[in-house]
Amino acid sequence: QVQLVESGGGLVQAGGSLRLSCAASGRTSSIYGMGFFRQTPGKEREIVAAISRNGGSTYYADSVKGRFTISRDNAKNTVFLQMNNLKPEDTAVYYCAVDVTYRGSGYYTRRILDYDYWGQGTQVTVSS
Repeated sequence: QVQLVESGGGLVQAGGSLRLSCAASGRTSSIYGMGFFRQTPGKEREIVAAISRNGGSTYYADSVKGRFTISRDNAKNTVFLQMNNLKPEDTAVYYCAVDVTYRGSGYYTRRILDYDYWGQGTQVTVSS
């Protein structure tokens, strides 16, 4: 079992920045890919960013490319999402998730169904 605790959400004006953190505990040695997803009412949860176990491979949704940066600190079992130049359309509940299936240290998955454990979610609200 892996437990995930997110922090860092909040209210920010358009153009501002926030940094989300997601700390893992439990069987952290089993974690491979890590990712952030977001969801708004009435819409499906969508991937925002993902990172491989060794941090060498990353993925970003087109809507956040160039503004968001995902990183991880394996010593602290924590993944981060730095969000800059936030836009009102970034408003959502953000979830972190981890994939415990072996895919190799340099790989990540973008498929939501591949993620095994999820954080509780944190609200990000961007005002115009």
